[in-house]
Amino acid sequence: MNFPSKSVASGHIAMLIFSLLVSGSFVLGSIIANLIDPDLVTFLRFVIAFSLIAILIIFQDKLYLVKGLSPWKSLILGVLISIYFITMFEGLKTANSTSMAVVFTLTPLLAGLFDLFFSNRVMSIKVWITVIIAAIGALWIIFDGKFENLIQFKVGFGEKLFFIGCICHALYASLIPKFNRGEPAIIQTFGTLISGVIILGLFSNEKIIYSSWFDFPIIVLFTIFYLAIFATAASFFLIQYSAIRLSPIKVMAYTYAVPIWVVLLQIFFLNQFPNKITFIGALIIMISLVILLFNEEG
Repeated sequence: MNFPSKSVASGHIAMLIFSLLVSGSFVLGSIIANLIDPDLVTFLRFVIAFSLIAILIIFQDKLYLVKGLSPWKSLILGVLISIYFITMFEGLKTANSTSMAVVFTLTPLLAGLFDLFFSNRVMSIKVWITVIIAAIGALWIIFDGKFENLIQFKVGFGEKLFFIGCICHALYASLIPKFNRGEPAIIQTFGTLISGVIILGLFSNEKIIYSSWFDFPIIVLFTIFYLAIFATAASFFLIQYSAIRLSPIKVMAYTYAVPIWVVLLQIFFLNQFPNKITFIGALIIMISLVILLFNEEG
């Protein structure tokens, strides 16, 4: 077996960290979903994350590179990721964090389909089979291990809504390498974040202005800062860093680790244990991730 290059290996490490950070957003998000408006959470996390990224760019003396960004490309990426985050928090109002994380694991399949349109890369049959098997594991959990639920499409509103967001996330991941013109990942992240701030600021200005900022519980404020620093700024950078080193379907394959992390976090911090159906589905998803990790493709 050939060992991956340092560049490819660093992309894998970045995505593993990404999956852990994202899993925390599902767990914390489920706690505060009914305590604050999704638009407001997303706006605040974007503002804080944008500020951190801007400071880092200035510190690294890379501000001049921002001039090379395409406004309309940054706008598209900002719209897609904003929809993803908003549907996530709306979905968490009615769905639990595990089922939402499982829906998120469908994004590699979606990313692979988008990649067929946006690049000339052809993924091997082995990779496609692995992704489809993981999707089956996800569907097993989503439809509660019952074939009749699949036939009747019995799935919660939160999961349905979040699936729309996952489509946007997969499209976002596929467009990153296509839109990148050689600028560093942090610069592309800067463009995406500032676009998200502008979009949400325009469409949610009343919620932002008239919200009771001093009435939020401590857990809400803690979650917002976690989301901004780790699940937005850091994860944006990690996914954009990896997207120019790995194929989109391999980048999104790391979403398979998210429900595993979520289950572990719920066990250790919330004392919540998964049922048998969730365990079986998670095992199938984890096996798919391991297969992809040892696959020789980028």
